[in-house]
Amino acid sequence: MAKDLTQLELLRELEPVAEENVNRHLSLAKEWHPHDYVPWDEGRNFAAMGGVDWDPEQSKLNEVAKAAMITNLLTEDNLPSYHREIAENFSQDGAWGTWVGRWTAEENRHGIVMRDYLVVTRGVDPVALEQARMIHMTNGFASPTEQLESLDNAGFLFSVAYVTFQELATRVSHRNTGKVCDDPIADRMLQRIAADENLHMIFYRNMCGAALDLSPDQTLDAITLILENFQMPGAGMPNFRRNGVLMAKHGIYDLRQHLEEVVNPVLKKWKIFERNDFTARGEETRERLGNFLEKLSKDVVKFEEQRDKMLAREAAKREKELAATGS
Repeated sequence: MAKDLTQLELLRELEPVAEENVNRHLSLAKEWHPHDYVPWDEGRNFAAMGGVDWDPEQSKLNEVAKAAMITNLLTEDNLPSYHREIAENFSQDGAWGTWVGRWTAEENRHGIVMRDYLVVTRGVDPVALEQARMIHMTNGFASPTEQLESLDNAGFLFSVAYVTFQELATRVSHRNTGKVCDDPIADRMLQRIAADENLHMIFYRNMCGAALDLSPDQTLDAITLILENFQMPGAGMPNFRRNGVLMAKHGIYDLRQHLEEVVNPVLKKWKIFERNDFTARGEETRERLGNFLEKLSKDVVKFEEQRDKMLAREAAKREKELAATGS
């Protein structure tokens, strides 16, 4: 039976692939500046500077757009925690170190531009936003590595598998948030962020694909555990459940998108169900993954049935209220 590789062995063997993919990323990444995506002429002082503090009526965003923007921004805010996780599980030397630094710098722009946009346009309550940021960043983010105790030195594999799916999920969420904002400026800004997330996903997807070629059974173990326990990185923020339900209900990020736009395309790219390089252990894991995906497909149908009923009830209630007002 093939022996699992240690963290150091994985990093050493994969460094040439990392260097190739860092260079690829640098050749494709476009320089952009957060200040070019913010309507500064809409800005005005708050009370502390002699102006007027935020009032809900100042916001042009609907409730769904507000919930999605806050969730996406607070997720981006937790960057120091993600940087620590990546730096600990990758390396700060050579191509790995170059990637960790570059990725962190690019990700930092996302929080900068989204906060500037929301504060300048008065899209959400800036005081509540700051309070939520303080709570979320104090809590931080830690990957559930205790679920990986059965895997030998799997921190790198866990990280690279998780961020592949997470970056793609974040791209979908940002892109769909732009569509519900009903503001071409917000849409353009979030398209720009989504394009970054896509390039980041490709780097991680390529690295995880190379790890699959290098140590198939071990990498598949990590991928399967990730998918079975997947949570978005914002899971610990205030009102995450409420906002997440609202986002799922209105098609910003729901179970079908998770399965069809995130999970399945990545597994297909890695040829998970076509490979013939797994041992008996890998075949067993692949079967477990197949069973999980089958259950997820059934959960999608259940969720959509419940969502349709809920939306129909809400529509009927609104109609009833309008009729009562009209009479």
